[in-house]
Amino acid sequence: MKRILIAEDRPASRELICTVLESAGYEVIEAEDGQEALDKASGQQLDLVLLDLQMPKIDGFGALCLLRKDPRFEKIPIVALTASAMQGDRERALKAGFAAYIAKPVDVSMLRSEIDRLTGGRGPA
Repeated sequence: MKRILIAEDRPASRELICTVLESAGYEVIEAEDGQEALDKASGQQLDLVLLDLQMPKIDGFGALCLLRKDPRFEKIPIVALTASAMQGDRERALKAGFAAYIAKPVDVSMLRSEIDRLTGGRGPA
């Protein structure tokens, strides 16, 4: 089963995304902020990371930068999540090194499709 770390500070958003991914057959690890995401990532073999761009302690851009410094995370897809879909945000996130950009509120079918695309599907259970 493929493992995904989601860092999202809003409980309702985190719960929705976790439910969608778990029902699609992924194992999900939750973090409430960027620092917790880094702490949890360090001890895991991950297939994908979802980072909210606006989180306390360390935001999504900061967490991306720190994760990419670790050779284990150089090639793992890291996806930006944001409720602030301003003009230029998508381009800024992709230029920073995010593999994809997902606006909130999350379109459930688009989220599943994008995650499946980036991970090659949920894989064997």
